[in-house]
Amino acid sequence: METETGADRGEVVLRLVPHLTDINANGHIFGGWVLSQMDIAGGIVAARIAQGAVATVAIESMTFITPILLGDVVSVYATEERRGRTSVAIRIDVVATRGIGMEEVVLTSGVYTFVALDAQHRPRPLPVV
Repeated sequence: METETGADRGEVVLRLVPHLTDINANGHIFGGWVLSQMDIAGGIVAARIAQGAVATVAIESMTFITPILLGDVVSVYATEERRGRTSVAIRIDVVATRGIGMEEVVLTSGVYTFVALDAQHRPRPLPVV
């Protein structure tokens, strides 16, 4: 996979350090932990675009590229990929800064789809751009 610059990935929405309690049986960070962080970051960007509440409706694609290690500083990048009438797809890339050399390692990538919600929690049209 080609290395991207931060500008190519979109904005850093979250920056976190996983805890000891986030380790799975293999000694890596639990995949569900990173999925959750991606959903939070994507939701922040989608809500900004929708100018209101959104709900995750799909994870269209998800690729785990390399494990997340204890001690990694994890950055979650998000950018709008495409927009429908009531939904928006957000590309989310997760990158670690690792070790003393501050090596940047691409961890995972995915596309999450969010739908804008009205006051009754039903889909509503996105604001016109």
